[in-house]
Order: sequence, then C-alpha cells, then structure tokens
Amino acid sequence: MKLKGKIAIVTGSAQGIGKVFALGLAHEGASVVVSDILDQRAEDTAVEIRESGGEATAIKSDVSNEKSTVELAQATMEKYGAIDILVNNAALSAGLPMKPFTDITLEEWNQVMLVNAGGMFLCAKAVFPYMKAVGKGKIINISSGTFWRGTNGMIHYVASKGAVIGFTRQLARELGGYGICVNCVTPGLTASEGVLNSFSTEALNALAAERCFKRLEVPEDLVGTIVFLASRDSDFITGQTINVDGGRSFH
Repeated sequence: MKLKGKIAIVTGSAQGIGKVFALGLAHEGASVVVSDILDQRAEDTAVEIRESGGEATAIKSDVSNEKSTVELAQATMEKYGAIDILVNNAALSAGLPMKPFTDITLEEWNQVMLVNAGGMFLCAKAVFPYMKAVGKGKIINISSGTFWRGTNGMIHYVASKGAVIGFTRQLARELGGYGICVNCVTPGLTASEGVLNSFSTEALNALAAERCFKRLEVPEDLVGTIVFLASRDSDFITGQTINVDGGRSFH
C-alpha cells in the first residue's frame, strides 16, 4: 500500500470523480476525510470505504467559506492528528448551464470563480499550517482538460480551471521551501454521474473518437495519477500539470 498511515482530505468527494478518488486513496491505505457540502452523501461514501476495510470519516464543508475550510482542517487534526494530503476537487461543473459569455452575469462568474478557484485557495490556506509544522505534504489540485481546448458556453468554468493551473504553479513556488509538493491534474471529460446526466451519448462518443484511446474516460482512469501524486513516488515533482485524457490533447 503506497499510502499506508497517511491522512487525506478529498473535497467534493460525496459523489462523482471525487468519490472515486476517496475510494482509491483508501484502497492504498490512507485514512480519508470525505469532505462535501452534501453531508448525507458524504457519509454514505465514508461508510462504503469503511465497509470495504478502509478508514474514513465524513465532514461537511463549504469550500467557498473560509470559516468552513478552517473548521475542516481543525476537525481532521482532531480526528487523525495529521494532514498529509489535500485533493482539491470540489467544483461547480456539470450542472452549469451552457450559454454565450454575453449572457453570463457577473454574479454567475463570481460564484464559479469563488468555488472553483477560491475554494482551492481557502483549503490550501487551511491545511498549510499543519503541513508546514511537519515539513512535508501533498496538495493536488483538479483542473480540467477544457483549459487546453476551450468549451463553448462555459467561459466562466474554463477561466476558473485556468486559474487553478496558475494557482498551482505559484503555490508550488511559495511552499517548496516547506517541503510541500503542489501539483495539478487536468482530466478529460469524464463519464461521472454529472457528466452522464448533462451530455448525450452521441456527444460523449464523438469526443471519445478524438482520443488516442477510442473510449469514454471514466473516473477510475484518474486514480493512478492521484495516488502517484499523493505518494512518495512524486516527492521531487512540484508545480506540474498532468493531463489525463486518453490522448485527446498533447502538452
């Protein structure tokens, strides 16, 4: 087990790819804090992990609220005594209505930025003191492959995911002296619950045809990269963005 004895927070892990990340980290031995604003579904995920032999606890948290993120970190420390890994996954995505940028209000723009970029900023700030105290840690930010190609009708989402990459690079510069690795993953359009409910089968198949691997991307395709970035195998890697999309885009 690559992560035996490690403590991981995964935000937005009540469902979708975040849930699969939580399950994957637990499978590798990590004790996982399932963090989500959907508290009952988060508890369901934690129960699933425990029933499969892992260790997990659910903590309700709103990543767009600074007090909530501070309390998330404090509760994790009280429960487990450490924070080794933060997977910044929570985001507004599949449920966003697609519309021309001229029809997107400033309020909509600000909300997407607050959750998708601001949430990572707040969560990183919340866990930093505990990682700093031990001189190590792993912060993994989930961006999106849409940053490389764009998606019509989603300018606020695309911009927010570009901000995540910039945030990752600068945070890596600032935290390297404390032994903390900060890296980023850009998944392709992944067949999670939200995506399957928002995109037609025809659209998903057309996208799959553009990949080197001619199939849908599923959440499990991302787990190996998350585990790698959370483990000692990546201790000398920081500030990087790994694109995991089956070869649709090359970077």
